[in-house]
Amino acid sequence: MIKLIATDMDGTLLNSKGVLPEDFFEVFTALQSKNILFAAASGRQYFTLLENFKPVCDEMLFIAENGTYIVYKGEPLAVHALDKEVAHKLIQYGRRLGVEIVLATSEGAYLESSKKQFVSEVAKYYVQYEIVEDLLKVDAEILKVTICDFRGAETYSYPAYKVFEDEVQVCLAGDIWLDMMTKGINKGRAIRDIQEKLDIGYEETMVFGDYLNDLEMLQNAYHSYAMENAHPTLKKVARFKAKSNDENGVIEKIKEII
Repeated sequence: MIKLIATDMDGTLLNSKGVLPEDFFEVFTALQSKNILFAAASGRQYFTLLENFKPVCDEMLFIAENGTYIVYKGEPLAVHALDKEVAHKLIQYGRRLGVEIVLATSEGAYLESSKKQFVSEVAKYYVQYEIVEDLLKVDAEILKVTICDFRGAETYSYPAYKVFEDEVQVCLAGDIWLDMMTKGINKGRAIRDIQEKLDIGYEETMVFGDYLNDLEMLQNAYHSYAMENAHPTLKKVARFKAKSNDENGVIEKIKEII
């Protein structure tokens, strides 16, 4: 029996326009009637996810900021903060590389750059953000450092930041996004946190993803699904396949199985 369903957002549950499936809330109600927990697992911030699921946000799980911040029914279930000195090293390195930087904290996101293209991209995933003069002076609990690289994160920023892999979790989160969290923290660790705290088994867990920041999540659930539009590496890891995000793949598969 399935007790937990967790799904990535962009490229997975949301269509290419960033919209939830029309029948999502109907399916959510059906899952509740069967006592199946539903979790949104995303690189997005918690405040953005609250807006995405406003009608049911008090009844679901949120795995925000790529697993660093887990909230259940409005209460933190697990928080994995990033050491401030390490975060500062990542920021200074990013400045030298000439990339855009987002400092994600439990209070919101902070940016140094006010470039229109960058702010426009940030606004898609962070409803709560502030532009400041110096990220190194932000006094808040740091969750992750995110790089926005319009040249392509996988080709440019990811190889450059590999020098920090012994200190932090370096994770490709999208075509232009690179996330860095505390070592060992990712969506997979978040799934284990939930399984342990809520007494849910590996074989009772179903997950959906499309990109490399979903890899560990898929490894921690028996019912692991890669979207048709998923990164080739993720398709090799997943046990099962689902239709693309523009074909309502997540909801259709949930209906079929549940």
